[in-house]
Amino acid sequence: MPRLSQGEFARRLPPVSLNAAITGLKFFFAITADQAGLMARMQPVRVPRTLPVVLSREEVSRLIVAAGNLKHQTALSVAYGAGPRASEVISLKVSDIDSQRMTLRIEQGKGHKDRYAMLPPVLLERLRMWWRVARAQGKMLDGGWLFPGMNPIEPLTTRQLNRAIHAAAEAARIDKRVSMHTLRHSFATHLLEQKVDIRVIQILLGYKKLETTALYAQVATDILREVVSPLEAVRPA
Repeated sequence: MPRLSQGEFARRLPPVSLNAAITGLKFFFAITADQAGLMARMQPVRVPRTLPVVLSREEVSRLIVAAGNLKHQTALSVAYGAGPRASEVISLKVSDIDSQRMTLRIEQGKGHKDRYAMLPPVLLERLRMWWRVARAQGKMLDGGWLFPGMNPIEPLTTRQLNRAIHAAAEAARIDKRVSMHTLRHSFATHLLEQKVDIRVIQILLGYKKLETTALYAQVATDILREVVSPLEAVRPA
């Protein structure tokens, strides 16, 4: 394999990885070596913004049904029904379910912040079904993880969950590039199509900036179809 020059190596690195390396170098020179001036001109590279992959409601239904077992079906239902990240799904405990207030407590999500996610009635019923089955099989401990791994003391991992959703997408014959984050994107987009206020969606997703949530307006096809083109007002002479 031919050796790459420094410039070629940098160009082949994903922008996110390159920025992480720059951040590490800045910390080293500024804090460890006390030579902050050496990195003063080094700026992060621009990360290209791409539109998220979004499933239709019918595709989501097929995906969940195609999941290999009840645990995976329920975990995917949580990801789509409440919008948490994969890391937040596996970190849920039984005690995080509040059936009185109809909320899910997301403890120490991204940015080390707590928040509440919505708990729709249909999702609560699926969670109760999973709880009954898991308890009967001895897979769920008192006060333990909502989605335990092979060892009930440990939670399911994000890698295991991603393998499960990839297998489900293949079984459901969904050609789109599907990951756990796809369900989060689909959750936000479908809420927007249902005319839910974008600021409410921002809170449910735990985003700091409204502009991050506004990206979903570009993939909300139901909203796009409702826009009347100016061509409609033009009539042939």
